Amino acid sequence: MATPLISHMRLMLCASALALTATAGASVAETHFTKSLTEFPGRVQASGAERGQPIYKGGKAVISGKDLIPGQTVTLMRGDKTLNAEPITVDDKGEFSLTIEVDADAQTGLQPVVVIAENPAAADVVQMKISPEVPVSGAEKFEIASEVVTPGMYQVKASEEGPVFVTASIGRPPVKEAKLVKIDPETLKVAAEAVPAAAPAREDGKDAGLFAVYGVDVDNANGNVWVTNTRQNTASVYKQSDLSLVKQFEPGAVPHARDVIVDEANGRAYASATGTPNIEVFDIETLEKLEPITLQSTIRGEEFSTMALDIDEAGGKLVTVSIATPEAAIVDLKTGDAKVIRLPGVKTASGVAYDPQEGLIFVAAQGTDNLVIVKAETGEVLHDVPVGAGALNVAFEPKSRHAFVANRGAGTITVVDPRGNIIANLDAGSMPNQLRADGRGNVWAVNKARGEDDPVGDRIWRITPKE
Repeated sequence: MATPLISHMRLMLCASALALTATAGASVAETHFTKSLTEFPGRVQASGAERGQPIYKGGKAVISGKDLIPGQTVTLMRGDKTLNAEPITVDDKGEFSLTIEVDADAQTGLQPVVVIAENPAAADVVQMKISPEVPVSGAEKFEIASEVVTPGMYQVKASEEGPVFVTASIGRPPVKEAKLVKIDPETLKVAAEAVPAAAPAREDGKDAGLFAVYGVDVDNANGNVWVTNTRQNTASVYKQSDLSLVKQFEPGAVPHARDVIVDEANGRAYASATGTPNIEVFDIETLEKLEPITLQSTIRGEEFSTMALDIDEAGGKLVTVSIATPEAAIVDLKTGDAKVIRLPGVKTASGVAYDPQEGLIFVAAQGTDNLVIVKAETGEVLHDVPVGAGALNVAFEPKSRHAFVANRGAGTITVVDPRGNIIANLDAGSMPNQLRADGRGNVWAVNKARGEDDPVGDRIWRITPKE
């Protein structure tokens, strides 16, 4: 027969067991560590409230996702603040979208937003870029002429002989509409145009479209125009006089060809092979392909990816910038030596220009909306200038000694002096894409249209600083 003490102990043990069972059950039901994924499904992006428009402070932003798992719930956080009052449920297409207010005191730059998904669990970080708003100003300091030319303009180059050449290609592969256009530099009217030949069918037998034209430069020594055929990973050469085809290089000659620049002093043409560390080299007289220039990234485990090119023919210097790493490079064409320079505060740089007088490299960066001015000899970043959304390309005009930056997202061309001061910010319609100085005091620029009925798209500009 049990004593009162033993009976009491049995009761206590039973009570403790029940309590542990209850606690364990509650712990399982309320755990934060639910079923999870090894990788975040789908893609999340942050964009302006209107398609193609930047995000500005005091405005709105849209954070949207695709290819997620239907039924997942999504919570968005910036720091310790939750951006959505209630979790968003991913729809049956695997998509979600949330419009948020960006307060007037928000800081410009890349703002990390944490994307937390549940059921099953996963997380990612999307960079929401709040762009600087630079007021339009200073147009009275320039003589500006502009005309509509043709849809799909990509690059422009003025010849010393007078004509201006523009490349234009519309749409994604297979590209069916493309032109090389010659423009009268006085009237800005089309003087002649040529349609590229059809490219050979792809290996899978599908139509490859035309040898669409993108990058452009002129060879006055041989009377030619060089263009890149980005979609076919190659380049071609046309005659300046009548735009007849001189040579079409085989597909694969320049992987994802972007810029081409002619070096008459050394009898060479250089084409950037974006996605690789190479600048492909050609003999402009024999039209033979030579050994490439290969650049090595200074960042461990990363690869330099060449984009825009600029040249100092007299000094034998070729400059480029990497879109994949925060770096620029300057190549001594006499020795073949290349100096790679780190660019703090830069992301997805694409444009580059060089001032041989002061040894300055100007870099335009889409991802950070800025122009950085770098001393080539030391690699020191002298100035970091917020110029506008989507700073895509830059040209240095040696007579006025100003850099001109095409801000594709903002729709402006920002004029900056070598000290980092903004001299003007010019209205450039829709999506200014590229610009070049002609050495005679003019800067030429082209833009793209936002659809067929855009009154300020498909234009060319001649911008001349007033005396």
